[in-house]
Amino acid sequence: MVNIIECPRDAMQGLSDFIPTNVKAEYINKLLKVGFHTLDFGSFVSPKAIPQMRDTKEVLSQLDLSTTATKLLAIVANVRGAQEAISHKEISYIGFPLSVSETFQRRNTNKSINEALDEVAYILKLCHSHQKQFVVYLSMSFGNPYQEFSNADMVLEMAKKLHNMGVKIISFADTIGSATVKDVEVLFEKASKILSESELGVHLHCHPSEAYQFAQTALNVGCKRIDSALGGLGGCPMAKDDLTGNLATESLVKALSDFQGITPTLNLLELQKANEFRQQFIG
Repeated sequence: MVNIIECPRDAMQGLSDFIPTNVKAEYINKLLKVGFHTLDFGSFVSPKAIPQMRDTKEVLSQLDLSTTATKLLAIVANVRGAQEAISHKEISYIGFPLSVSETFQRRNTNKSINEALDEVAYILKLCHSHQKQFVVYLSMSFGNPYQEFSNADMVLEMAKKLHNMGVKIISFADTIGSATVKDVEVLFEKASKILSESELGVHLHCHPSEAYQFAQTALNVGCKRIDSALGGLGGCPMAKDDLTGNLATESLVKALSDFQGITPTLNLLELQKANEFRQQFIG
């Protein structure tokens, strides 16, 4: 089984024109009918840093969760955001971006890596006490634009540190679209041996023409948690000025079908409806 994490939050967060709250909510409600394992639907972060997500609380209030098994994930960048996110019973997963790049950690959360690790420890306790699951995204797992040296072994050391702290879900994030297929293969080959008890995921940013190949690679290396976004929309506005799109959900669905020989357990009609809505109202 592969858990598909659809990411409307990451798809929308870097768009310059503000998407009305009711449009965001309608789009996410359509995604809730598809059958994804989880929706990365919003974030509780500074509205100055990510203005597009300033209405996450209002969006949440308009979601219909009565007939879906899909879980909600919210991204936070500090303890204050985590405290706000865990106050909402509708949210099952709290996600935190931890980077192997000191520069990006400061750009993204205004903290050093060591300070961010202190935040991780505190948020992990909050999640345990409020029955939430904690996901740490290891940003810049496949390189960065800041001329800082990093490699797979450095990423794995950070992942092992998180595992020893008690983090059970770790997602390796290609924040700027710098990964190659070989990079993904090497990292997961090593990670699967030393982190066999963890749920390991991947969050890839790539050109649409590469999405199918990356999706196939993630499946081939045994990745159990894959993030994607319809249309390959989005990217990280905190990493650099130009956005590199997310792994396209359409490509992932096709790769799953080819890999398993069966259609993924998603409602493809509802998926099509959501995609048509995205094209008309989101981007």
